[in-house]
Amino acid sequence: MRDWRTWQERLTSPGADAWTPPIDVYETAESYVIAAEVPGMRREEIELALEDSRLTIRGRRNDRSAAGGNVHFHQVERGHGPFARSFEFASKIDTSAVSAELSQGILTITLPKAVPAPPRKIEVR
Repeated sequence: MRDWRTWQERLTSPGADAWTPPIDVYETAESYVIAAEVPGMRREEIELALEDSRLTIRGRRNDRSAAGGNVHFHQVERGHGPFARSFEFASKIDTSAVSAELSQGILTITLPKAVPAPPRKIEVR
């Protein structure tokens, strides 16, 4: 029933061309991992931006008009158009070690946590 309501809201909302890919976010001792379902998208259609501890994923999946010709759709459930998602993490990220892989329609982004600086002893004079 929830899926039906979501589908109805998507069709009646002003931004009906927007969609949001399903995303899992999880944490290990060493990193944060994001797995996003983006079937049918190519690497060049996805943009990742990292600023401090905030990751933004942007992309655009071609709409159904790409089918061309005189096509009449009876049902449309797969999202299309632009999307953007942002995630902020509690720990600092090692920006030089972030990696992203697109395989079988799943975009997996691994964000290693930065190693905290060791405590520093300050001499009082």
